Amino acid sequence: MQPLHPSPKPAVAGQAGFSMIEVLVTLLIISLALLGTAGLQAYSMRLNQGGQFRTQAVFLVADLAERIEANKPGAVAGNYAVATSGVAAAPSTACVDAACGPAALAAFDLAQWQNAVTASLPQSTWTVAHDGPANPITYTITIGWVDRQVDTTNAAFDAGSQLGSNAGGTGERFFYTATRFIFN
Repeated sequence: MQPLHPSPKPAVAGQAGFSMIEVLVTLLIISLALLGTAGLQAYSMRLNQGGQFRTQAVFLVADLAERIEANKPGAVAGNYAVATSGVAAAPSTACVDAACGPAALAAFDLAQWQNAVTASLPQSTWTVAHDGPANPITYTITIGWVDRQVDTTNAAFDAGSQLGSNAGGTGERFFYTATRFIFN
């Protein structure tokens, strides 16, 4: 007569601990996949920030170009020209509550714009150049900033040639340039 509940058969001697090794290998594979995913997400966030800086530069250049067009007498007089700079002008409220002339409005616009550039873009520089009394007057607006904060081997940034990385060698310098024509 056979028992109602058969007893389990003994395990083969060579299979002892095999399932533990499978679990450890699975954990290793999952942890490597999670580390890879985290690295990919960090890289994606860094590139996304670079895209935001580029978009902000486009908006800032368009803002100044519209300010120049709105103040045509100040633009014709060359009041919007700024040499290469990275220092924002002192904020002015002179034209907020009272009317002001073309030169004062240009100084007000530039102060507000320079403060916006400084607040929006890291290690920013800018140049606003015009070609003189010709018709049409050409304004060239250039914004530069440092992006991709990683170790680079580029040479130090040279303001004269506008080439190289920033002085610390810890990022790349990017530029956005736009041209606007003002007709008298």
